[in-house]
Amino acid sequence: MVKKNDTAPDFNGQLADGKQIHLRDYRDHRHVVLYFFPKDFTPGCTKEACSFRDRRGELAQLDAEIIGVSTDTAASHGKFAEAYGLPYPLVSDRDATIASAYGVQRLGGWLPTRRVTFVIGKDGIVHNVIESEFNIDKHIDEAVATLKRLQG
Repeated sequence: MVKKNDTAPDFNGQLADGKQIHLRDYRDHRHVVLYFFPKDFTPGCTKEACSFRDRRGELAQLDAEIIGVSTDTAASHGKFAEAYGLPYPLVSDRDATIASAYGVQRLGGWLPTRRVTFVIGKDGIVHNVIESEFNIDKHIDEAVATLKRLQG
């Protein structure tokens, strides 16, 4: 798995509107809070997505963008974003290429990826890796704390 102080692997992925998103486009411009989640519309993933939504303004003030990634389809992400008013990009990683690059794919079981958040600086370096399947709030809380240290 990608670790703190590693260079974040670049990726491109499809969004619900059919557009492509590239991590490299944020380099030197914005920090990125990249979170991997198992599945749209599940209770834990919905809570996590909404916690990022609810604190998006705080992250924006810290010059950061949120990007969510799962193996769900772009169409499913579109429905999920619409249902919960998620104003940030959700990337469809159908073949788990991005999850594999970050080392968060599961080998077996019904959930394809682990719940992991990477805080990536404008320099492209991973400044924190947050793992917790059940303490959902830990992801947003630690991401904000990391970004505040980067502003420091």
